[in-house]
Amino acid sequence: MKNSELLPFNRNRYYKGKMLTSSDFEAEQFYMNNKRRFVNKMLGGNGIVCGLSVISLDDLSVMIESGAAIDDEGREIVVENSIVKKLSTIEGFEALRTNQVSLCIRYSEEENQPVYSVNHQEGQKEYEHNRIQGSYELFLQDTEDIVEPFEFETEFFTGGVLFESQDYRISFRIPANICAGYYVKAVVEVEKLSEEKADLYYEAVLQTPALGAAGGEQELHILLDNIALEQGKKFNNEYWLLAQKDELSDTGIMLKSGTVKAMVNGVDVSAGGNLNWKINIIDDKPATLAERETGKVSLEFRNMGANAGMIRLADLKLVRTESAYLIESVEEKSVKKYIPTMKDAGLRQEYVGYFNKKLPFYSEERVMSGIPASNNAYKERHDNLSLRMETGIVEIPVGENSKRGDICYSAEIMHGLGKGNVYVEVGYETLEEDKVLGKDVKTTVYGNPALFAPENVPVAAETAVKVLNDKGSFVVALKLLQDVRQLVLTYRWVAIRYAGEDVQEEFTEQGNQNIAAVTPTVVVGIKESYFFQVKYNNMKPCSVVYELTEEGSGEITADGIYTAPSKEGVYEIKISCADKPQICTYAYAIVKKKLAEEEK
Repeated sequence: MKNSELLPFNRNRYYKGKMLTSSDFEAEQFYMNNKRRFVNKMLGGNGIVCGLSVISLDDLSVMIESGAAIDDEGREIVVENSIVKKLSTIEGFEALRTNQVSLCIRYSEEENQPVYSVNHQEGQKEYEHNRIQGSYELFLQDTEDIVEPFEFETEFFTGGVLFESQDYRISFRIPANICAGYYVKAVVEVEKLSEEKADLYYEAVLQTPALGAAGGEQELHILLDNIALEQGKKFNNEYWLLAQKDELSDTGIMLKSGTVKAMVNGVDVSAGGNLNWKINIIDDKPATLAERETGKVSLEFRNMGANAGMIRLADLKLVRTESAYLIESVEEKSVKKYIPTMKDAGLRQEYVGYFNKKLPFYSEERVMSGIPASNNAYKERHDNLSLRMETGIVEIPVGENSKRGDICYSAEIMHGLGKGNVYVEVGYETLEEDKVLGKDVKTTVYGNPALFAPENVPVAAETAVKVLNDKGSFVVALKLLQDVRQLVLTYRWVAIRYAGEDVQEEFTEQGNQNIAAVTPTVVVGIKESYFFQVKYNNMKPCSVVYELTEEGSGEITADGIYTAPSKEGVYEIKISCADKPQICTYAYAIVKKKLAEEEK
């Protein structure tokens, strides 16, 4: 009874006086078998239920332990007792071409119990088999000939190709719908396309207006260094981002202009692009979202994942000679696919409970190194072992054609280390050519840059920092030591709190709560877009409102993506908390034509 088509379900209909034939009884069997197999296939999937381990007994033989499996047609495959087999006696051995082979099992049926057919007609068999017994077949196949199950695409993910050359492809993937207030995983996948040996370096920044990366930044920094893969191999990097707590439709993730740097074998192959992937922040639970998205997959797509009724048990590596073969190794871990059963759910949960990737350093229920986590003396001793530090970028507008001796000031900056004694230093950040490496490298000079390169000083300036201890903030002052034509100077600031200093972590007075643009002043080209990221000081992240303070100053979206107008100028953007409009800040976009635009 070989049946691979389960649908439709047709059951026998009985009525008075109906004459039953063998086809009617077969229809009864088909209906019950197909129903059961359909449930197996849809609710359990295909794979190994239990057992079926493959053990190498000697150089020539393997043992397959007893166990059970379900194939992709929902049929049960049962090996009642452990069996020992020489590879040379298993079907398919003579046809093997390579040393990498796979041991597989599939469902089969055997007719048995021959009986005399009392009413046989002329031309019919005198003896017929009275029973059909479910069984199995073992077979060997070259691993390279096994067709992997088709993985259907769903609407769960969004993303695409970040970079592609003849050697490598870099792709980005993230859920298209993200649960508000939850962390979400984004995956950057690198795939080797060519046979040629090639090393890859890739760096880029993705702007994520509705998602926060490590440190609260609404930017995802991607760095892939010294990647060297073989053809067909893949490498994944995972990043965790925190979604904002409110619903937001049609926000996006976009590639930040000018941040892409790609090198293959030391050759710069960077290419620009205007990638923008839409996402939605929704008010839903992850489990509910996952159930809905997986449940939407149609029956036709599910059936496309079939794997010809076979279950892969193990991959074997053979050593062949002219007259014999040897089993060098047996690999099961990356081959076997198991079906989780309800019966073992409790045991699985118990086993998983022995592991925790992120265990808090102090826990009321854990003991670390024999010392209770609630031991205050131990906690205080640990706290005093390290410093606390924050860093960031401050851009100081100096005005066009500023003169030597001019003094400029930054906006007030919250350093995030709370009130009290905090040390803050600033340094000029720039790119300069490194003749040894043969490329531009980022450098930061604290003090006067002229002491390092007096013949080629990008800017000579004297800086000072005023720390506002009672506010947890600071202001940078800058005195020019030469005439400057730049509009904005960029500095890196570093704030350090000394060990043992008292820190006021919580602020209850609304006067200490404020927001600020991470980069309050930016220079953009005509019609160029920029995302204004917000930093929350002494308050939890909240929904913010972006608005332009004058007409004709460009456009800005609800999630803070500003698009410059076609006219040069300095334009103001107001950013305020949606539920507390009195908490607000301002950012400025300096719009000017770039060289390429001026040449046109």
